[in-house]
Order: sequence, then C-alpha cells, then structure tokens
Amino acid sequence: MLCSALSDFSHQLKSLAGPELTLVAIDLPGYGLSRPPPRRFGPDFYTDDARVAGDLMETLGYDRYHVLGWSDGGNSAVILAALRPQSVTKLVIWGANAYYTDKLGNVVKAMRNIDDWSEADRAPMLELYGEEYFRSMWTEWVDVTLAFKDVSNGTCMRETREVQCPTLVVHGAKDEYFEMEDPEYFVKNIPNAKMHVFPEAKHNLHIECADEFNAVVAEFLAGR
Repeated sequence: MLCSALSDFSHQLKSLAGPELTLVAIDLPGYGLSRPPPRRFGPDFYTDDARVAGDLMETLGYDRYHVLGWSDGGNSAVILAALRPQSVTKLVIWGANAYYTDKLGNVVKAMRNIDDWSEADRAPMLELYGEEYFRSMWTEWVDVTLAFKDVSNGTCMRETREVQCPTLVVHGAKDEYFEMEDPEYFVKNIPNAKMHVFPEAKHNLHIECADEFNAVVAEFLAGR
C-alpha cells in the first residue's frame, strides 16, 4: 500500500538475506525509487503488478524463485504464483486479502483523508513522495480498492485456488485491517498451505517481530 522496499523491508534486507538466500526487493512502477512514471491504479493493478514482478525476475535471469508479499504485495504475490507456477517454488504472504470484507472497507473509508492520520503514519509517506503526489496517489488507491468489494473475484479469489506451490500464510492476530477469516481463506483454498500466527502482532508484523518473522520464513524456505 504505497510503500517502498527500503522503507518497509529493511529488516529483511539486512537479516534474512545470506549465503543461501538472495533477496530481490522491488519498487513497482510509481512507487519508491521507481519514479517516473507516476503510479496508476487501474481495476487490474494487482495483476499488472504481478506481471511486472514476473517479467523483472525473468529479465534478471531467475527462472525459479520464492515469492514473499505483504498486504497489497501479498495479493499480487498470489496472482504471480498462479500465473507462473513453473517459476514460483514457494509463496509467503501476510496481511493479504482475497476479497474485501465490510471491516476492511470501513477502515479504508476512514483513512481517506490523510489529515486525519497520525503524524507517525503520515510523515514517512510525505517525505517519500511529497504531499501533492501522495495525496493524489492515495485518493486514487482508496477509490480503486474499494471497488473490489463489488467484483465477483474479489482481489484474487480465483488465483488463490490456482496456486500450486507450498505456501506459508502469516498473520498478526491484532491486525488492524484483517480478521482471521482472511488468512484462513488462503489456507483453505491453497492445497499445500499452512499458517503461522503471531498472537501480539499487527499488520506490519515483519517490522514489529522482525527477528521471529525472519526465522519462521527462513525455516519454511529451507524446507525444514
């Protein structure tokens, strides 16, 4: 949700990567350091992002790889795994949603006006993007994502059922946006999926519980 690789995954870039694991962190077009072009949110932006990520990995010479995705990135990660089953060997998602619940819709509506945000939440975005660009991008994101509530496929319901690779669904029990039904949907509909719950964590659990999160993910990717 408008974040960048360096601002939101620094704990993984510093500690999860190692001799047996190379990390490729992506700023999708219009995000972070991938500007220009300006960010655009069409009705298929999750799929568009998945295709960009897959094309980038192909360009970099990776034909088989694991995929990790958080929040919006988790939705696109599911779609990428469905689109490229021959390439995606394992999938890790957290804070993702296959469809829009009433709770999520209400939370997003309440967040529309960034002047109502806390300074701690607003300041990093304004520093990264500048106020004019961020306000415009945020408003467009809110309008487009709320429309997913009325789409029969939600954000990635069909693609969830098409995922073939082993999948780890991580969830923070105190997530501000998602109830347990959201990760449970992925576990129930991906044939080879399991869940790991952080009882005290919120939506950004990979930042709050970085060491434990990295250990859980590393163990899963190593096949232990």
